[in-house]
Amino acid sequence: MTECIFCKIIEGTIPSVKIYEDENVFAFMDIMPVTKGHVLLIPKTHRENVYDLTEEEAAHLFSVAPKIANALKDEFKPAGLNLLQNNGAPAGQAVFHFHLHFIPRYDETDGFRPTFETKESESSTERIQEIAAQIRAKLEN
Repeated sequence: MTECIFCKIIEGTIPSVKIYEDENVFAFMDIMPVTKGHVLLIPKTHRENVYDLTEEEAAHLFSVAPKIANALKDEFKPAGLNLLQNNGAPAGQAVFHFHLHFIPRYDETDGFRPTFETKESESSTERIQEIAAQIRAKLEN
């Protein structure tokens, strides 16, 4: 993936501020941080999004996630932490190499504003049960 900025970071052709690396994953500081300590964790194998990760890749990546989260917690003492991961342009993905954001939260005015507009008027208990059944059917395949 010669055009992928994250692949170039892994190759070392684009500089980064590394905080963690093993044979499968690479973690580095976000160059456009939302808050102090904003870190990205990526697989070394190019995977566009979560749909492309193997179960093994995902398991390893998420086994590293608590290590990074706890390092941020111990060092910066944030009031909270957002883990953010976008898949596809409509979801806000801008770099098409899977990446997990670690965004330490210090207070409500720290610059990050995740918002959700719920659709409870469109979500009766029956409709939620129907949707759950559809998802369960796919998981059973």
